Amino acid sequence: MSSPELHAGIGWRQPHYAELMQRRPALAFIEVHSENFFAEGGAALAVLEEGRAAYPVSLHGVGLALGSAAGLDPWHLDRLAQLVERIDPVRVSDHASFARAPLAPAKPVLHANDLLPIAFTPASLAIMAANVQRVQDRLKRPLLVENLSAYLRWADDSLAEADFFNRLARRTGCGLLLDINNLVVNALNAGVPALRTTCDFIDALDPSAVGEIHLAGHADLGDIVIDDHGSRVAAPVWQAYRHAIERLGAVPTLIEWDTDLPPLDVLLDEAAIAQRIVDEAVCCRAEEAVVA
Repeated sequence: MSSPELHAGIGWRQPHYAELMQRRPALAFIEVHSENFFAEGGAALAVLEEGRAAYPVSLHGVGLALGSAAGLDPWHLDRLAQLVERIDPVRVSDHASFARAPLAPAKPVLHANDLLPIAFTPASLAIMAANVQRVQDRLKRPLLVENLSAYLRWADDSLAEADFFNRLARRTGCGLLLDINNLVVNALNAGVPALRTTCDFIDALDPSAVGEIHLAGHADLGDIVIDDHGSRVAAPVWQAYRHAIERLGAVPTLIEWDTDLPPLDVLLDEAAIAQRIVDEAVCCRAEEAVVA
């Protein structure tokens, strides 16, 4: 069951539905992919409601395509709003990506099956802000927007990525879902020092905007690093996470694992590591306050 002192949660995936409900381990929250529960009723939604009765639930989406100049899919937003009303999640999030565009002028808008990277420009910021505001107005709550693992950058990028998110948060009142693994993956693929670059990004953020942190594993294929969420959290990600907690405070943290799912105990062990890092940071701050 949840407790005010707990800050770490896990992604709740289908192979672990029954075992989690049977064991009820101590977790701050569980997170599911919103789109998996868009159907009217059915077994999946019944399971989610059972999980919501046991834990706070964070809804994490992949389909809003918040950076799309073509705008949002009304059906998708309708289904998300209905799910939010039914589940009353502790947080709702999606990605800083685009996926919707017409093939040609005056043609229907198509939705790509991918999280495509946005340009970090004032024009892109305006598009993102308008779409985020529309979601928040419909949901009647702030949205968290996740930084992306991207395998290319746009030639016209003119804003630093952290500055882009700070501006988005100030303009819309949204928060940031800080994915530390994505930052490490991007740095490794760019051939720059991963830990230093990731910590610099974290330091550049407005601490008040960060509402959740994601930690995950990645696959180093030699010529490219893939954000596959298929292994334990890597050492540089843990190091950057410790830095983030020391700077940002006890932010709710998710262990995100989506491929090659391990036994539930592996996820719980990873969550315990995150919880221990938070506890150590909180204890250190308390000791510093006493000395001061």
